Amino acid sequence: MKVSILSAAWLAVPGASVVRAVIHPFIGFGSVIYACRSTLHFHLKDSTNSVKCTNLLIDDFASQSRLTFLFYNAMLQPSSDDGTMAPITGRVDTGTSVLVSNNHVTLTPADADSYWYSETGCVKATNNYGGIGLTITAPKGATLGIEIQTSAACTTDDPIYNDVSSTDLGWTFDGTEKFYTIPFSKFAGLDTDHVIAVLFSDLSKPVTFGPISFYCGSTGTAFPVPTTVAVVEPSPTVPATVGPSAFVIDTFGNEDSNNLGFYHGGDDITTYKQSGNKLTVNMKGNSDLSWYSQVTDGCTDFTPNDNGYVHIAYTGSNAFTIALQQNNPSCDDSMNPFPFTWDSVEASRYTNTAKTDIYVPISHFQINRTLTVGFGLKGFYSNTSTVISKIEIVQTVPSDFLVPSKLSTAPLIFACTRPNSFAFAIDDGDPVYAQKVVSSIAAANIQVTFFTVGAALLDESTNLTNVYKGMLAAGHQVAYHSFTHPPMEGLPSLAAIDWELNNDISAVSSTLGITSKYFRPPFGTEGARIRQRLAALVPGALFVEWSVDVGDWIWAETSTPENQITNFQSDVDSGGNIVVCHYLYNSTVSYIPQFIDIAKKTGKQLMRVDQCLEDPDAPPL
Repeated sequence: MKVSILSAAWLAVPGASVVRAVIHPFIGFGSVIYACRSTLHFHLKDSTNSVKCTNLLIDDFASQSRLTFLFYNAMLQPSSDDGTMAPITGRVDTGTSVLVSNNHVTLTPADADSYWYSETGCVKATNNYGGIGLTITAPKGATLGIEIQTSAACTTDDPIYNDVSSTDLGWTFDGTEKFYTIPFSKFAGLDTDHVIAVLFSDLSKPVTFGPISFYCGSTGTAFPVPTTVAVVEPSPTVPATVGPSAFVIDTFGNEDSNNLGFYHGGDDITTYKQSGNKLTVNMKGNSDLSWYSQVTDGCTDFTPNDNGYVHIAYTGSNAFTIALQQNNPSCDDSMNPFPFTWDSVEASRYTNTAKTDIYVPISHFQINRTLTVGFGLKGFYSNTSTVISKIEIVQTVPSDFLVPSKLSTAPLIFACTRPNSFAFAIDDGDPVYAQKVVSSIAAANIQVTFFTVGAALLDESTNLTNVYKGMLAAGHQVAYHSFTHPPMEGLPSLAAIDWELNNDISAVSSTLGITSKYFRPPFGTEGARIRQRLAALVPGALFVEWSVDVGDWIWAETSTPENQITNFQSDVDSGGNIVVCHYLYNSTVSYIPQFIDIAKKTGKQLMRVDQCLEDPDAPPL
């Protein structure tokens, strides 16, 4: 099957190669995702030399978002199905059935035209690699096509297509995982000096691939699945305390209010239901959705309950976060930000051994509890339902319950602390717009903060490393934004969260020569696990959200892009002072001078995030 992998538009990037823009309307923040092509050459020594050949990894499927949000493989080369696999909904990291799990990818075709490819740069395989190998799990009778693309010019502009079928290769499947090889010798006249891509098509049934790599010699061995070391959280316990009183917050008997007469409800009514004095929650793996039960309409002093516990009686999944939310200093829910902040704990750490009851000391929620708003159930990262029958405050815990110690969480920041300050915090976007952003900011004579994705920095073809070096030289702040831009609280394990953080830290350090205490989560998604791991890996870390949202992800590509200005003005008028926007769209980037003018008209001083938070390590104003 001859499939051009240049089916999308290519956009020039100054000083770089070319950038492929892929538009996915189902994605919120980051709805234009770039996958970048570099003419990377592997100059490999012949096998007759003393250098020992080792498998060359193409992809170990370590990250869903790397593969289907940034469209990179492990070589940081483009990889995609171009939207041809069976569609899925409700996810921000993929819109088709290219699903990554445990270092494997499952492809579910929509029809006979579905395909998936992975570019390899330009690999000189002659006298080094005998072919490409991978493990495959497929049902009995499954068939597929395999294509190796080559180009003497090492470009994808006009490749030579070399096709065989799984039948030609003698592959058969029985539903178990086995190692299969694609020997280059099976392709007549194949230019093994210039291998640029491998493509799979004509999938008759869903298939699951394990790590894929060039193998040495004529027989090949499977690339080993990377070893994942589980992250073990500290497990000390603390003595139980006795609170002054007990009262019930919610038994879910009313549709819109709890037992205290205050609001309860969730972000998406399709993800929860109340019936028979029980709340059933299934966020379908969307860790950005929450459910709330307030203890006041404004502010209440919750400190009298400091020695007590919030008790949640439940069945089902405990893979979620419990938060206690704090109002803003004015106790005004019409002012931004509202809530002002919150602190979070993992429900699973505070669950009894029978997995029926959760007990969390009120003192473990490290907020200003004199300004308490209520509780939030957040960061659900399982597809299994949680059924809750009661939320209450109790005086103490059962005698056999061991109260875990509080794990540090990175403070959740929505607003500046410096009086009369305002900060633009801009997230990664399309590199083609980067210089225009820099010019607008320079013309306004202000300094801002940029949050950057690590994988894009490592791809030289984006030129982002040079862009951000220039921003640093101009006095701007550059900080962390994950390695591949997943909804991080929704990742399946602490090890997966650490992989994102550690790789981002490493990428920023190796390319820009800096470290940072500041992190903005992709999509704004947060929960106890990501905040705890950030605090553990980055001393003094700050978890930066926003209180001014231009709404580019909603309006930028509609017939009314000027609504971005309306959004910005509204949030500024409500008191917001930390911005989120992305240089993903021409309209957003074009409006930046107007955004800056609106902010200046408030009379506030515009500055970097670290400066507006009065960080003693920030440069002086």
